[in-house]
Amino acid sequence: MTTEYINKVAWNKVLIFLKSLKNIYFIKENKCKRFMEAIYWMVRTGAQWRELPPKYGNWNSVFRRFNEWSKKGIWAALHAFCIEDPDLESIMIDSSIVRAHACASGYKKGQQAEQGLGRSRGGFTSKIHIKVDALGNPLQFINTPGQASDMTQAEPLTHGVKDCNVMADRGYDSDSFRSNLNKKSCNPIIPGRKNRIKAIEYDKDLYKERHLVECCFSKMKQFRRIFSRFDKTKRNFLSFLSFVGACLWLR
Repeated sequence: MTTEYINKVAWNKVLIFLKSLKNIYFIKENKCKRFMEAIYWMVRTGAQWRELPPKYGNWNSVFRRFNEWSKKGIWAALHAFCIEDPDLESIMIDSSIVRAHACASGYKKGQQAEQGLGRSRGGFTSKIHIKVDALGNPLQFINTPGQASDMTQAEPLTHGVKDCNVMADRGYDSDSFRSNLNKKSCNPIIPGRKNRIKAIEYDKDLYKERHLVECCFSKMKQFRRIFSRFDKTKRNFLSFLSFVGACLWLR
């Protein structure tokens, strides 16, 4: 995909997905393609909706359609549809903090956390938790406030995982987490924290492959709307994450 067009192979796959849905308005293929290109432009540039170029249609109509698809879970379903033959010999989990723009604020006290917004050392932030396959392709996203510990999402990210290597940095070092992975016949490749009395043994050569999850974050943050959070709602931010995840699989 590019900011100007969606290549034919990628669009054909997206088209198959869209035609399988019964809960969306779909009449003309060219108009639907233009809408998808508009969403790509928005996530790539991080611009305000009002700045959407006229060639993509009325900005408010595009936003309302995006928001409606977000409510229906279509963007998450698109990401899941685009995941094809993942390499599950190993999975990697990690997290990354993104600065939240002022336009993402405005909730009453106590409600920001529900929308994945909070305060950390970086200021007003949001945290993206991710699971990728052995090739660094995104499989799952979770959004929490920026100050949330990585360990809070370790179990959700590895839910249903079995018979594989699980790689993570020392922020996921926990005896209970390791024990749960072992029960699922998984091999935890996680270095121990520096304050451990007894050193943790792990496959250091295999651990070198963990850089792929960092590479995935690097690819995702080339999209301005992921590099910095502009969306007020957690649902829409996750929808953009799912859209970018689908784009990476369609490359």
